[in-house]
Amino acid sequence: MREWARALGFSQIGVAGVDLSTAEPGLVAWLANGFHGEMDYMQSHGVRRARPAELVPGTTSVITARMDYLPATPEGWQAIEFDRLQHPTEGIVSLYARGRDYHKVLRARLQKLAERIAQAIGPFGHRVFTDSAPVLEVELAARSGQGWRGRHTLVLNREGGSMFFLGEIYVDLALPPTEPVADHCGSCHACLDVCPTAAIVAPYRLDARRCISYLTIEHPGPIPLELRPLMGNRIYGCDDCQLICPWNKFAQAALLPDFAPRAGLVGQDLVTLFAWSEEEFLRFTEGSPIRRIGHARWLRNIAVALGNALRRQDDPAIRAALEARRDHPLELVREHVAWALEASARQ
Repeated sequence: MREWARALGFSQIGVAGVDLSTAEPGLVAWLANGFHGEMDYMQSHGVRRARPAELVPGTTSVITARMDYLPATPEGWQAIEFDRLQHPTEGIVSLYARGRDYHKVLRARLQKLAERIAQAIGPFGHRVFTDSAPVLEVELAARSGQGWRGRHTLVLNREGGSMFFLGEIYVDLALPPTEPVADHCGSCHACLDVCPTAAIVAPYRLDARRCISYLTIEHPGPIPLELRPLMGNRIYGCDDCQLICPWNKFAQAALLPDFAPRAGLVGQDLVTLFAWSEEEFLRFTEGSPIRRIGHARWLRNIAVALGNALRRQDDPAIRAALEARRDHPLELVREHVAWALEASARQ
């Protein structure tokens, strides 16, 4: 299976059992604290996320997989990405979202892996997932030896850092589980210190309501006023806790070309991105994970970034771009544009 997985672009596979009962108390506490924000699907599924055999009846094992997504980058790529955050008029898209939508890539290749297994052993019951259902992906990955849960809550691997996607195949086969690995974070707390919004409220505990990735992608409404200045020029996702992590000096380049950056999503000026019509947004983000947030949230996010740029230096081009959207038909966009235009007065 490892050879077949590697041929399909996966970096590693493992096997976990389905008894995740020890993870349930932490999940219940996280939900009780409201850390899931407006991701109501997490609350509605509740502890079902920790019960694979309830989600897919008959499941007795879970095959886990990880796939590197880091584009080919020069040495010192972490410092280069941090430097981008110091250019306030450049729109920053998270590294994972600069190429093709990972949901489509992983789902298709997980299905191919399942089909290859079936060719070898005969038909079996299975279902593939990648960030697409009530699945405790990090817990399953850690239990199957893909790495350990870092203090930022992501999986860390000694040979691959954290720049990878996770996927699962729920199967009705009784497979021997692979061994988990030890935690190697030591006394490091760099990820907690670097988080722009202090969303990592404690080691291994993330308040999604403060996380820039949540705010720019999952959150449907107005971004809280107190968090807007902290977002800087991040318009889709945030990589800071991964950029600072010492283990990511071992991050591996993607085996597939799918995650290579698209033209126009790296080094692009905020004013240019803000000028996209809805038709242009849909065209430029076709096959990209960015498309799922829709044009209105895209404009909302960029308006915040433009306002933060104005806080640093008044710029006629930025003001003109914002003025052009002042009367946008959606209140979500109008309100963030108005906030951004008032930015220089708040300096």
